[in-house]
Amino acid sequence: MQVKSSDSIQFAIPEQILKRHYDQKLPKSFCQDVFKRPIIKSVFHPEEIPSLLSANLPKVLDWLHKQEKPLPLENEVCNIPVLLYDKALSTEKLLLHYDGSPTSAELIRKFVNLFEDVIQNSKATIISPSFIPKSKLKEEEEIIQLVSQFTAETSFIKFNFNRIGDFWSYAVKNEFTLLVTSKNHQVDLAKVLFHFYKGGMWYDRLSFYLSL
Repeated sequence: MQVKSSDSIQFAIPEQILKRHYDQKLPKSFCQDVFKRPIIKSVFHPEEIPSLLSANLPKVLDWLHKQEKPLPLENEVCNIPVLLYDKALSTEKLLLHYDGSPTSAELIRKFVNLFEDVIQNSKATIISPSFIPKSKLKEEEEIIQLVSQFTAETSFIKFNFNRIGDFWSYAVKNEFTLLVTSKNHQVDLAKVLFHFYKGGMWYDRLSFYLSL
């Protein structure tokens, strides 16, 4: 599909699957509202760029399985976050991927800003690499404090996960409900979901927030 803005943004996901959201801060009822809101098919102007795109994950995966090979969710990665959800959407248990880069820190800041009213009762876990340069320790601490400020409970763990499949597996085994990570991993994530969809490890309460 194509979202028209000042830049030409191409999404591989079919237009009829996507929903567009314009709230600068999502309402508390967002997790319920997302199942009710109709898909908007208007022509967009530069000032009407969505703050979030959402899609039902099984519909996305059914579409992926019709392709000859796993495709990325976007042909051109853009700044609009994408939220993929299954049978339910919950922010009860958040898993946030911080990799020590400024981009990763900004991603988490934007997520907290957008979901501020939705995650007040959430339990959040931040995963960070075991080794962080001293120059990044202040930023790491700032991220922890930020998430702690807007969630009911925040924990911090260090794992040397290098693949998105490791994060997905950890999230499934520990029954997280939302994985927050970079769009830079969307190609590998699509492959993981493509191969494990409806399999023994599938967890239909896990949603994905992908952004830059």
